[in-house]
Amino acid sequence: MKRILFVVSFVLCFNSAFCSGGQDTSLAKLNSVLDQKKDFDAAKLARIDKLQQDLNNATNPDLAFRYKIYLSLYEEYKSFNYDKAFNYAQKLQQTGVLLHDPAKIAVSRIKFGFIFLSSGMFKEVFDSLKTVNVKLLDNGAKKEYYFLTGRTYYDLSDYDKDNYYTPIYNARAGKYIDSAVALSTPNSFEYIYYNGLKYLKTGNIPKAIACLKMLIKSYRLTDHQFAITASTLSDIYIRENQPDSAINLLAQAAIGDIRSSTKETAAMTTLAQLLEKNGEIENAYIYIKQALEDAIYYGARQRKIQVSAILPVIASERINSVEGQRRALFFYASLLTVLAVIIVVFAVIIYKQLQKLRIADKVILESNHNLQESINKLNEANVIKEEYIGYYFNLISEYINKLDKFKRSVDNKLTTRRFDDIRILVNNINLTKEREELFINFDKAFLKIFPNFVSAYNALFTEENHVKLLPNQLLNTDLRIFALVRLGINDTEKIAHILEYSVNTIYNYKARIKARSIISNDEFEDAIMAIKAV
Repeated sequence: MKRILFVVSFVLCFNSAFCSGGQDTSLAKLNSVLDQKKDFDAAKLARIDKLQQDLNNATNPDLAFRYKIYLSLYEEYKSFNYDKAFNYAQKLQQTGVLLHDPAKIAVSRIKFGFIFLSSGMFKEVFDSLKTVNVKLLDNGAKKEYYFLTGRTYYDLSDYDKDNYYTPIYNARAGKYIDSAVALSTPNSFEYIYYNGLKYLKTGNIPKAIACLKMLIKSYRLTDHQFAITASTLSDIYIRENQPDSAINLLAQAAIGDIRSSTKETAAMTTLAQLLEKNGEIENAYIYIKQALEDAIYYGARQRKIQVSAILPVIASERINSVEGQRRALFFYASLLTVLAVIIVVFAVIIYKQLQKLRIADKVILESNHNLQESINKLNEANVIKEEYIGYYFNLISEYINKLDKFKRSVDNKLTTRRFDDIRILVNNINLTKEREELFINFDKAFLKIFPNFVSAYNALFTEENHVKLLPNQLLNTDLRIFALVRLGINDTEKIAHILEYSVNTIYNYKARIKARSIISNDEFEDAIMAIKAV
C-alpha cells in the first residue's frame, strides 16, 4: 500500500511541476482560441451544409445512401446540438425500418442513448439501450454499445454518490467496459483510454495515470480525443488536491473542445470552478459564461443546471474583486438612493395633493349629483302638485255644482212641502258610483303623471304574477295602493281611509304583493319610488 502511494505521489508531483509551469501559457492560449470559437463552429456548420447539399443534390437517392448521410450528420451533431442530433437519430431509425434492417434500427437506438446521456437523461438512456438486441450488431456497433452502457453506469454512480449504489454501478460499468475493450484493437485509443478509466473508477490511480499520460504524450489524438483524455486526467489531480496541474489540463481540454466544436462538455465548467477557488475571478467569469452558452446551445439539461448554480457565485466574486467598480457602484447607488428619496418625497407630496383633489372632485360630483337629484325630485313634485291641484280643483268644482243643484232641489221641495220627493232625491244619490268616478279620475290623473307605472310595476314580478287589467280598467286595487305610495302617502291608515278598506286589509294586500315580487320586501317600496314621472 505504501509503495502504491509513493508511486502516485511521485507521478503527481512530476506532472504538477510539468503542468503548473505551463498554466499561464495554457490559459493565454485558451483565451486566444476562444476568440476563434466562431470560426471553428462555422467550419463545422460548413461540413454539415456540405452533407445536406450532397443529400439534396443526389438524384433519386436510395435508402442506403440516405442512411449514410444521416449517420454522418448525426456524428456531426451528437456533441454539438441535441435537438438536431435527436432528429437525425430518428431519421436513422426510420430509414432502418424502411430497409427492414434490424441491425440498423438497433444502431439508431445506440445513437439515441448517446445523446440522452449527453443531456443527462439517464432513464431514457436505459430505456433506449434495453431495446437493443446485441446479437444483431457487428463488432464495431457492439463495442459502441458496451462502451456507452459502461459510461452510463459510471456517470450514474458519479451523479448518485451513494455508498450503496455507487459500488454497484461501478461494478456493472466495469463489466461492460471489459466487453468493449475485448473487442477493441490493442493499443488503440479506445483500448487504452477505457482501461485507464476503469483503473480510475476502481481506485488503481497509478495505472490510470500511466494509461492517460501515455495517450497524451505518445499518441496523435484528435482534438476531441485529447479533450476527453486531458479532462479525465485532470479529475485525478483534483482528487489529489493538485489544482494547478488540473487547471493546466482542463485549459488544454477546453481548447480541444473548442477546436472540435464540442458543446456538451464539462471541462470549461470545472476549469471556472478551480480558477474561482484560486482567486482568478476574471478568467473564471469568462469561462463560466462560455460554459453556459455551450450548455444552452447543445440543450444539455444537467449542464445548464450546474452552470446556472455556479455562475452567480463567480459573477458576484468578480464584482467584489474589482475595487474601483465597487466604489463606483457605491457612489452611484448612494446617488440613486438620494434621488430615489427625493423622488419618493415629491411623489408622496404629489400623491397627497392628488388625493385631496380627488376628494374635492368627489365631493363636488356628489354634491352635483345630490343637487340634480333634488332638482329632479322638486320638478317631479311640482308636476305632481300641478296635476293634482288642477285635478282636485275640477273635482271640487264639480261637487260644489252638484251640491248647489241638490240644495236648490231640496229648497224647492221644502217650499212646496213635497217631503216624500226629498226622500226620493236623497235615495237617488249613488255613493258607490261616486266613489268609482273618484277612483277613475284619480287613475287618469296619476297615469298622466306616471304613464309607465303599470309596466314598471309589472317588471318587479315574474310574468305569471303580472297585473292583468280588465278592458277600460286603468288601475286596480293593487296598483292604487302603490300609486298612493308613489305619491308619498306611506301611512297605511291614510291609504285605508282613501280606498275605503280596513288597515289590516291594506297590510295584507301589501304583504301578498311583496311576497310575489322578484326583489326583497325591504327593497320593494324603494323600487316603486324609483319609477319616474314624465
